[in-house]
Amino acid sequence: MIEHFLPQVDFSSYEDFLAHFKVNVPDNFNFAYDVVDVYAEQQPEKEAILWSNDKGDVRHLTYREFKEETDRCASFLQSIGVERGDRVMLILKRRLEWWITMVALHKIGAVAIPATHMLTSKDITYRCYMAGISCIVACGDPAVLENVQKARRFCKMLNSCISIGPSVPNGWYDYHLGLREAEPFVRPERNRVTDNFLLYFTSGTTGEPKMVMHDYSYPLAHIITAKYWHNVHEGSLHMTLADTGWGKAVWGKFYGQMIAGATVFVYDYEGRFEPCDLLKVLQDFHITSFCAPPTIYRFLIREDISAYDLSALEYCTTAGEALNPNVFEEWKQKTGITIYESYGQTETTLVVGTYPWVKPRPGAMGVRNPQYHIDVLNEEGRPVKPMEHGELVIHVDGAKPLGLFKCYYRNDEMTEKRIMNNVYYTGDVVYRDEDGYLWFVSRADDVIKTSGYRVGPFEVESALMTHAAVVECAITAVPDEIRGQIVKATVVLSEPYRNRIKDNEEAVQSLVRVLQEHVKKETAPYKYPRIIEFVDELPKTISGKIRRVEIREKSAAQG
Repeated sequence: MIEHFLPQVDFSSYEDFLAHFKVNVPDNFNFAYDVVDVYAEQQPEKEAILWSNDKGDVRHLTYREFKEETDRCASFLQSIGVERGDRVMLILKRRLEWWITMVALHKIGAVAIPATHMLTSKDITYRCYMAGISCIVACGDPAVLENVQKARRFCKMLNSCISIGPSVPNGWYDYHLGLREAEPFVRPERNRVTDNFLLYFTSGTTGEPKMVMHDYSYPLAHIITAKYWHNVHEGSLHMTLADTGWGKAVWGKFYGQMIAGATVFVYDYEGRFEPCDLLKVLQDFHITSFCAPPTIYRFLIREDISAYDLSALEYCTTAGEALNPNVFEEWKQKTGITIYESYGQTETTLVVGTYPWVKPRPGAMGVRNPQYHIDVLNEEGRPVKPMEHGELVIHVDGAKPLGLFKCYYRNDEMTEKRIMNNVYYTGDVVYRDEDGYLWFVSRADDVIKTSGYRVGPFEVESALMTHAAVVECAITAVPDEIRGQIVKATVVLSEPYRNRIKDNEEAVQSLVRVLQEHVKKETAPYKYPRIIEFVDELPKTISGKIRRVEIREKSAAQG
């Protein structure tokens, strides 16, 4: 399959990869027809998805079945009025129906909008209004159905709602009944590769979420994600731990993995994440390739990994936040496997990564993806020297690079603000070391300027996280008359330390001093937090990103 789109698949070095990697993009490419249906024709019994859940249910979906199910789903959606260009929101957790409905929407030419089940009725109303959503396909969980029902009263364009069950409210379509009764699917007119394809609402740390629109070329941009970062191959069983409401799902458990010939593994679970359950899944299903956020690896290394047989595991990757070096080292020590990092945004695909020919450096994002011409610019728009902080940008040079978003939907002003003079500004501060590796510092508006120094939150967070007392932390700036700003740490403690300082102010102050001294030893002393606050939990967006703006506002209110 992958050979259809790459003139050269194998590379001898990163330099070879950088010079010769290229993707052939057909003018009317459609992942549903050109990947799923082609597999169904040429390799009908090839396994597309291996799905399981925490109740012990397992389903193997071949490409023949995948095509049949998606054809029926597309026909059903058409029968209730879903047409090319319509915006359809999917709130389906990790249910198998998500993959089927996504491909069905691609076949129709409708725009898919994956969404998390954690949305409130207010969130759903906002999304319906902003995107003009005409249909919602939801899992049958009572809380999800209730929130959609509440929002529906205020959403005039929302013509139809579909439940996959077990509950199907009055006035809703029954997904499975609809598929059983569907007429044979008739392909509509083919799309253009530049047509609207996939829309995500970003979960920014400030302001309302923006609508990021991608076109039909987007799946091809994830060939690098799967083949050269996840390092999957024919016969791989790849698992990315992500809910389908987030962009990481299409990064890690869909497009690129299927094009590269891997089987997508899905673990559908309810309730709280349990590290021991995940290790058992990795063992029992013989997962060969695994990707998860650094937080998950932090939980896993606290378990007795030696009690599980992970011999099938070949490759591990992480993204979403920078990886603390101590986690990198401990995972390597306990499993023998290196973790490969990367960086990207909802607006992009993988921009920077560690590929098979690139030796990972703990905490470094890696080196650039050949699809993107990147740079690091200072506030005057000039390239910075190695080790100097600047904003990561992507040069557009008159043509949209493969993988870069099409626009902020219905927001030309925001699009023009982020893409100026043929340059896309990521809003992320990084630096490039002497060997070309890029290192994440912070979001541009999170940089702390103290006594003439620039301090990125992550470097202080990394230092704090190496102490046994710290489970999670966030670094923010607090205004200071003398220094301009000072560094504040908001810390969630591990249970033993939390119990140790409970109702004991002297113990609190002692632990503050211990953590301050620890940071001074782990990184440059001027970066240490002059204020440390202990909290039960950190404020986060619904996608799990720390809301530093909320911490700053709370600090300002407290004076």
